[in-house]
Amino acid sequence: MRIKFEEQLSGLNDMLIEMGALIETAITLAIQAFENQDLELAKKAISFDDDIDQKEKEIEALCLKLLLQQQPVAKDLRVISAALKMVTDMERIGDQAEDISEITMLLADVPYIKKLEHIPQMATATAKMVTESIDAFVKKDLALAQAVIEYDDVVDDLFDTVKTDLIELIRSDSDSGEQAIDLLMVAKYFERIGDHAVNIAEWVVFSISGKKG
Repeated sequence: MRIKFEEQLSGLNDMLIEMGALIETAITLAIQAFENQDLELAKKAISFDDDIDQKEKEIEALCLKLLLQQQPVAKDLRVISAALKMVTDMERIGDQAEDISEITMLLADVPYIKKLEHIPQMATATAKMVTESIDAFVKKDLALAQAVIEYDDVVDDLFDTVKTDLIELIRSDSDSGEQAIDLLMVAKYFERIGDHAVNIAEWVVFSISGKKG
């Protein structure tokens, strides 16, 4: 009985890795599409959303099956509960990658009003957080999970910088207002991706230690 349960837990781990790979690819494509104003890459990023949603449903179904059939306790229960919470955040990250790509498609034919500097830095930082939060779960690495949580300050500081820059731009050139708001929304979506990566890392901490974040 225990051997079968261990196999199912291992399968859950594999499914989370697969979903992680899907969202990492979607984010990477969304970033590249945004930076290069590439319509085809944006469409490709959006196309991953259905696969991400499907994987979320499969993981939720397996978690519920394990909870009902195996009635796990202690650490096993924490791991399954954490996985259930994590997939919600992972799916939201996929949604945010899609949102960024949709704005990219709107802006594809218009030159950016300013040189992109801090938004790509945000993108790189949040992509790193997502990858490391999932790695922390797979490797059961408490220190890596804590590092992801702390790294969120970097993303928040970058968002504040982007916001200040774009508000100044709107003040000095009101004609730039519409695109400035779109760019601010892109930055906001990256900030949210960082927040979801923190949530994942906090659930990793919970699954290992029984304490949240």
